[in-house]
Amino acid sequence: MSSRVAVLKTAPETVIEDYGRLMQLAGYREHLPQDRSTHLNMDIPWDLWFPASSTAPWQLEGVIRTLLDDGYDSDSLLLVDKGAAAAGGGAGLVNNGLAMVAERYGIPSARIHEQASRWQRIDPPPGMLVLDRVHGDGIYVPDGFPGTNIIHLPTVKTDAATVTAGAMRNAFTSLLEAEGCLDGGVIHEALVDLLAIQQQVHSGLFAVMDGTICGDGQGPRALEPFEKDFILAGADQVAVDAVAAKMMGFDPMDIRYICLAHERGLGCGVVDDIEIAGEDISSVNFHFRGNGESRGGGFLRPARLPGKAAGLYDEYFWYPFVGWPRVCLMAETRWGQLLQDYLPSGAELESQGRSRTVLLGVGAAAALLGMGVFSRVARMARGRG
Repeated sequence: MSSRVAVLKTAPETVIEDYGRLMQLAGYREHLPQDRSTHLNMDIPWDLWFPASSTAPWQLEGVIRTLLDDGYDSDSLLLVDKGAAAAGGGAGLVNNGLAMVAERYGIPSARIHEQASRWQRIDPPPGMLVLDRVHGDGIYVPDGFPGTNIIHLPTVKTDAATVTAGAMRNAFTSLLEAEGCLDGGVIHEALVDLLAIQQQVHSGLFAVMDGTICGDGQGPRALEPFEKDFILAGADQVAVDAVAAKMMGFDPMDIRYICLAHERGLGCGVVDDIEIAGEDISSVNFHFRGNGESRGGGFLRPARLPGKAAGLYDEYFWYPFVGWPRVCLMAETRWGQLLQDYLPSGAELESQGRSRTVLLGVGAAAALLGMGVFSRVARMARGRG
């Protein structure tokens, strides 16, 4: 396996072309057979746009355009995501600008967790750490996955459960059935098992990671976003995650899932042993804190909330009081302006914020806070124009 990771700096004006250069630099065609179907596995943890949380539309467009320019058949491409349970059905695609990209290039999408009949049992690779015990009735993968290529499309961000969320974590959104049965104490081992399964069932495996806006905090939702202008790609999922972790300010081998995968020979987690093509990242350090105290103040998200409670907290407390003001500020950046080119009528950021704040159980105070911030930012922008 090649442990090469390509890293480039980019800008909104050149990002689509830069993704093409990035993928070529990482030698992607060596790892994705052209005669096989290719699944583009998006990461959509929220049905709203929140910077650094979900796959970016320019990330998806850059990958699709590169594949098509290099002769991959559009009929062989399929967008996949976890489905309605994760991101409000199709709203996550629309509100993150991904639906417009799919429509522009005529690429269909599949919500792989919506029909249990679309799963097939497999013989797992030897040496499973936890999944063979957690899933006592056998390990199942989506019916259309074996024998296909898969490109993971994560973002550079921290995660409340796994320190960082990247290429390996992205498999959690597509490959694992009934993930809710997993206890947080074994999630690192589960990610290692999932990588071993992917290497067995897929004909090609690749990751393209967006770090134009990166997220620090209790991800994948409760993040503090920062403009960083980086993009990364590689076939070695462990190496891609290790390089991203290093850039965020962590020692990759201190992160359990990276260390375990490295020790089991599933990829390279030691940055000094990875060939990094493109940018010199030796001095790059975002100084992210992960689950540490937020630098932006405001309300922190409790780190150990169970799944449903965490979802309710994020939707009805954290988003209107902390998340929405951050969305408004990022909307005025170069990347925020680019995002709005991908949003159809009715999904504009102001509409997204209004739809969430108006429905809050916490009442009108939260709505006034959110929309008030947006109005102030909009007035400032008009004043500069």
